[in-house]
Amino acid sequence: MHIVVLGAGIIGITTAYQLLKDGHNVTVIERDTGPAQFTSFANAGLVAPGHAYAWGSPAAPGMMWRSFFRNDQAIRFKPRFSVRQWRWALAFLGECSSERAAINTQTKARLCRYSQSMLEEVVSETEIEYDGRTGGLLYFYRDPSKLAAATQKADILRSQGLTVHELTRDQVVEKDPGLSGAGKRIAGGLYAATDASGDAHLFTRALADKCRQMGCNFIFGTKILDIRRKSDIVVAVSTSKGEISGDSFVMCLGVFSPFLAEKLGVQLPVYPVKGYSITVSADDLRIPPRLGGVDEENLLAYCPMGNRLRLTATAEIAGYSTQHSPADFTVMLRKARELFGPELGASGIKYWAGLRPMTPTGLPIVDRSPIDNLFINTGHGHMGWTMSNGCARMVADIMGQKPMAHLNEGMSYAS
Repeated sequence: MHIVVLGAGIIGITTAYQLLKDGHNVTVIERDTGPAQFTSFANAGLVAPGHAYAWGSPAAPGMMWRSFFRNDQAIRFKPRFSVRQWRWALAFLGECSSERAAINTQTKARLCRYSQSMLEEVVSETEIEYDGRTGGLLYFYRDPSKLAAATQKADILRSQGLTVHELTRDQVVEKDPGLSGAGKRIAGGLYAATDASGDAHLFTRALADKCRQMGCNFIFGTKILDIRRKSDIVVAVSTSKGEISGDSFVMCLGVFSPFLAEKLGVQLPVYPVKGYSITVSADDLRIPPRLGGVDEENLLAYCPMGNRLRLTATAEIAGYSTQHSPADFTVMLRKARELFGPELGASGIKYWAGLRPMTPTGLPIVDRSPIDNLFINTGHGHMGWTMSNGCARMVADIMGQKPMAHLNEGMSYAS
């Protein structure tokens, strides 16, 4: 069967790989000049089942409200004259109860565990190099009361088979001496021993090379303009380079998925949540961190990648712009230098902003669409790197009508 994958971010490339493994002919269409040039380009780098909490929680509405007056909130809401934004925001607020947060977190944790196992399988099969690190991740708190609450909340993850240890301040620093300069600011933390990290951009490009070797046809620099349907099936997509036909199609277009789906009468509850990242030299630091982690009260993630250090922060519900200026990173840099020292970024800083394709639940859409030969793999939010390989295997299993190792049915866009 000839399958056309729409999009060459980490979701599209991992999907193509799993379909090629199943013996299909695969074509990948991408508007950029190569793989992983948009959301997958400079993300947090954490493979983090131990951080699978749903963003929709009782704390989220307060952060969104305070963001009208303060720029230091982890979740920021910047209203637009957009029906799409307000519809999504209202649905997100509907997921912010304790009950809904627990349900969404449980499902997310199971998916993340499964996806990490699939990542490990793919790395074993391909021997891809991507600055990967094992050894766990640290999630620490500055406020003892918030650490106590987090320790209790971690029972949700433990119920899904994850091992999460509580650490004192000294144990956090012992686990990673790179945090020794911040020891007085840290009350303690949680340690997820099986979590990992790596450069999603390097991984995606390397896996795309493997796909090419397996016979994948890549069409880069090509905009998808429309999708042509005949009777109950999709027969082709119209692109800036002409029409491309196939037997089946998989939509992996991230934040742009709803626009194409709407042409077929399919509504996808996906909206961009903007995140900011910086990449600096780890050599600037006296003791660079050897593990990745998250400063939880600031939702500041950090990840060593070879001789680089990636830091990410902020969830900004503000539309589709990726524009940024150095001023947008002021709070992030201040918090990061509190942890790692004023020399962070001394030899230069690479700034970046990207758009996470979020659903209100925080769960991805991995399912068959109402159109028989159109499948959807999108909406992975801030966990796209963690979830990518598992969701790719799931959509391949759905297409092959195989039983899925993770769930009995797809994660429907109607959920």
